[in-house]
Amino acid sequence: MKYVILIHSNPQPWGHPTIDFTEVGRAIPAAERAAMDVDFERMLTEISASGELVEAQALGDPQDAKLYRVGLDGRVATDGPYAEAKEHLAGFFLIDVASHERAVELAEQFAGPGDTVELRPTM
Repeated sequence: MKYVILIHSNPQPWGHPTIDFTEVGRAIPAAERAAMDVDFERMLTEISASGELVEAQALGDPQDAKLYRVGLDGRVATDGPYAEAKEHLAGFFLIDVASHERAVELAEQFAGPGDTVELRPTM
């Protein structure tokens, strides 16, 4: 079963890892942050070794994004970012797991300070 874990965040300035660039992330004491980094790297190593991690990419600044739509006037391209959204898609992890429960278990571990994580099955 394949799922995508979408990381939504609003780092200022835009950067990765997002925890370094969010107000909540910067407020975490250095020792606690180091422990979180170790735990996250351990989890990434585990799911890489098991074959559960298929792909992962951090995304560039939403200011560099374009949105394409087709309307009555034809195709329209709009520059980003979009004023109605405070958080933007910051990156994704494509996983291939044995069950929905395992996908939920992993997605919970991706939720970081200042981020929102969305778990969605692929089709």
